[in-house]
Formats: sequence, structure tokens, C-alpha cells
Amino acid sequence: MHQNLGYEFFNRYDIGDTPDEFTDAAGKFSEMLCWYGCAIKEIRTKLEVLNEEFKAKKSRNPIESIRTRVKSPMSIYEKMERRGYEITLDSIMGELHDIAGVRVICPFIDDIYMVSEMITRQDDITVLERKDYIKHPKPNGYRSLHLVLEIPVFLSTGKRPIKVEVQIRTMAMDFWASLEHQIHYKKFKEDKVEIVEQLLDCATVIYETDLKMQSIHKELFSVKDLRKEYSVRESEIEKKYTKVRRLSV
Repeated sequence: MHQNLGYEFFNRYDIGDTPDEFTDAAGKFSEMLCWYGCAIKEIRTKLEVLNEEFKAKKSRNPIESIRTRVKSPMSIYEKMERRGYEITLDSIMGELHDIAGVRVICPFIDDIYMVSEMITRQDDITVLERKDYIKHPKPNGYRSLHLVLEIPVFLSTGKRPIKVEVQIRTMAMDFWASLEHQIHYKKFKEDKVEIVEQLLDCATVIYETDLKMQSIHKELFSVKDLRKEYSVRESEIEKKYTKVRRLSV
């Protein structure tokens, strides 16, 4: 696992028609990516179970959608090189926390923290890192809750702990982040102050909209709960009245 992997390795990865040494390294690298794919499946299953349980209890889902990905070989190489890390399999697994990524989209801000609490209190999950970019957004306005979780993956050779980065955000936050990424993909210069300010303004408006929608949601559910409580009390009164009538007869 300490074999050095240079740009040539990542550039030729998955091409085939390679020397034995490269083939051996590629096989080990493929196995490593497989572990991360399995860890994603473990986390996704846990989230889906929690979502179904919540729906059964509360008649709604706190998770709108779940998206996953395993970082591409070239993305792994570029990030390792950019940070000046030794490019070996051991170094990759030790230094990078986002090879396996899970993005959870929730309807409301409160759902983000509820989902985070539900998944992190499971006893086979270890929380390695937590960054709250909702309460403390990035300078450009980016908001999301980031968790780095470690989960055991049970392989034929035994148990192996694997790190997974989980990002939890609302649909509105995800919409902004997707558009902001597309704009940055065009490589606009950071000295374009006007564009940076416009992006920040949009992020603020979106966050305020999230808060308003959450407030409306709470108000509606509060009215629903009151109606349910009134209906239960009305039913109890009706039962008592019926019983009294029968006794009087």
C-alpha cells in the first residue's frame, strides 16, 4: 500500500494493456475504491431506514433525496498533489476524508440537524469531524452541514473502518451550491467583486426563504396538532356522553 503512484498511474488507470507492476497497483487501487463504495452503501441504507421510520411515525420524510459518489482517480491525484501529500494508497486513505461522498437533501433546516443527530448517535458510527456551515457560512455564502463519519465495512478479510463525508443541506441550499459551482467552473476571476457580492446576496435571500418556509411549516403542523388534539377530546366527550345516556336509560 506504500507504492508511490504518480500522475502516469492515474492518467492510465482503467486503460489496460499495462506492465505487471502497474496492473498490480491498479488492482489494489480498484479494491480501495470498492471499499469506499461499500461504505457509501452502508451509510445510505442507514439513512433510508431512518427516513422510512420517520415517515411511519410522523407521516412525512425528513430526507427528500440522497446522492452519492466515489471521487474519481484523477480528482484524488490532483487533491493529493495540491496539498503536498505523498501519493500512496496508505496516504490517500489517511489524508483524504471525501473519497466517499453522500449528499442528503432535506426539506427544512430543522430536518438537517435531526437527520444529523439520528445518524451520528448510532453506535457503529464514529464522528471524526463536524463543520456547521449553516450557522457559520463560508465567506461566499455557502451553507451546508458537513460530517466526516467512519463506518466499519465487513470484508472477506475482516472489518475495515472507512471514512465517508456526508453533506446535509436543504433543497434551496443545494440549488445555490449547484449554480455557484457551475459559475466557478467557468473560471471567473475572484477579483470580479460584483459577481462575488451577487452570489452572497443570493445565498442570503435563499437562507431567509428557508427560514420562512420552516416557520410556515411549523405553523401548519401546530394547527394540525391542535385539530388532532381537539378531535381526540371531542371523541372522548362523545363516548362519556353516550355512556351516561345508556346508564340513564
